[in-house]
Amino acid sequence: MKYIKLSITAMMILSASGLFQSQVKPMDATLSTYQYPFEVKYKELYSQNQKLKMAYMRLQPKVYNGKTIVLLHGKNFNGAYWERTAKDLSDKGFQVIIPDQIGFGKSSKPQSYQYSFAQLATNTKSILNELKIDKAILLGHSMGGMLATRFSLMFPETVEKLILENPIGLEDYKSLARYQTIDEAYQSELKNTIETYKNYQLKFYYDNKWKSEYQPWLDLIAGWTLHSDYPKVAWNAALTSDMIFNQPVVYEFKNIKMPTLLIIGTRDRTAIAKDRAPREIQALMGQYQDLGKITQQKIEGSKLVELQNVGHLPHIEVYDQFFDALYPFIK
Repeated sequence: MKYIKLSITAMMILSASGLFQSQVKPMDATLSTYQYPFEVKYKELYSQNQKLKMAYMRLQPKVYNGKTIVLLHGKNFNGAYWERTAKDLSDKGFQVIIPDQIGFGKSSKPQSYQYSFAQLATNTKSILNELKIDKAILLGHSMGGMLATRFSLMFPETVEKLILENPIGLEDYKSLARYQTIDEAYQSELKNTIETYKNYQLKFYYDNKWKSEYQPWLDLIAGWTLHSDYPKVAWNAALTSDMIFNQPVVYEFKNIKMPTLLIIGTRDRTAIAKDRAPREIQALMGQYQDLGKITQQKIEGSKLVELQNVGHLPHIEVYDQFFDALYPFIK
């Protein structure tokens, strides 16, 4: 009996620390065994001399208010984490489009692809063109904020309003940290485990406080590391990391002209390549309580909603506060 008690206690400790992995299932490169919350459709792309498939979800409301909103995911995520946001927006009458970018989620993971935010924006625009959507609201989170910014600059006639939720790219990482080659980034990605992913998210996203609602989004990327497809996923992750590092949008915020809302969790400390910056610079990177205000000043007429003591994922961590900031801006 003592042995059983010790065993159960050990399992609880392991589970709390993230080392007990029974809930994490191996996932192939396109998450084929994982069911998204809504029907998944595919846009076939012929891009950069190859055939690719871009996954997306489309929610059509029962009573359409005439508005479409496009939800753009972050780097360590996919379209599925927008489930609650999408349901509530659909209930409010919005048509909702949720793409998985090439290299992410259920979309293709090409071995050779020149990733750029301009290319991802063009891919996303092709979905809107196919669906005959000529006007949309854009909501981008994290890396999706950089993409939403580039899309808005390339296709301003298409973007009715722009919302940036804790976007990365509010500073120029390449001016702050040393360059990492794609090969180096790939080797680093190959070392990822559930523990490394969770430690990163705890440190930068969640202030070292874990909640059960964070687990599904950890399990998905952690599941990749357990599958034989992981080298393919890791290679694409390295390529997109290089894109983020080398293609800043921070210098072009002044060119955004459509109504823009910044939703900023002020506790966020996310900064690409922080570990490669000089020690005295590291502490200055990813200071979202300052970056939000600075960015608002750059985007003429923009509105800033600061969510105090909230990290990198407001729509997961404090959903009600997030939606209360979003809805009045778009209704």
